[in-house]
Amino acid sequence: MGNVGLLYVGAVLFMNGLMLLGKVEPRSAGIFNLFVGVLQMITPFVLIITANGDTNMILNASGLFLFAFTYLYVGIGVLGEFDTTGVGYFSLFVAIMALAYSFANFQILHDRPFAVIWLYWAFLWFLFFLLLGLKREHLTVYTGWVAAIEGWVTGAIPAFLLLGGYWQRWNQNLVAILLVAFGVVVFGALWPRTRKQGAGPARGETVAARQARP
Repeated sequence: MGNVGLLYVGAVLFMNGLMLLGKVEPRSAGIFNLFVGVLQMITPFVLIITANGDTNMILNASGLFLFAFTYLYVGIGVLGEFDTTGVGYFSLFVAIMALAYSFANFQILHDRPFAVIWLYWAFLWFLFFLLLGLKREHLTVYTGWVAAIEGWVTGAIPAFLLLGGYWQRWNQNLVAILLVAFGVVVFGALWPRTRKQGAGPARGETVAARQARP
């Protein structure tokens, strides 16, 4: 069930990235955030209840609430046109906890690919903190691209491969190394290409600007 939830984490990150890039109208994206937020609330509850005291499974499931609360917070904030400061500082909390979950996946669960994926999420949620919490609007386009790419690399593709039984057949150390290389190269190359684009395309408002309106 967790892999199904991961698939839709990929979908909502892709959608939110497009929203930041001005390709998706914020209120329509906000509704989808609520859908995924509710799913991500149900999924960890079921996993924890059926874990039969398996501490590793409970540890894995507990991290899903970080996503659930983020998407519910974003969805409600966009639809209600609330200020983004709260979700921004919550994103800082998520970024810090993502580092802890990365360590747990590496050291306790011995899942090196997802240890790297949690680092991806820590980076993205830190960008959300800078953009939504500190109002660094010049990061809008960069954050949008990072979110859209991570939707596929950390969500949709791993989830589909896990559901199909392909992920487990690959050398996990090699997968982790490839993920590190991809993140460094792609996100590093994106920065100089996007930093001059400011707060994004003229089409529509950014999430931060829209939510901050009186």
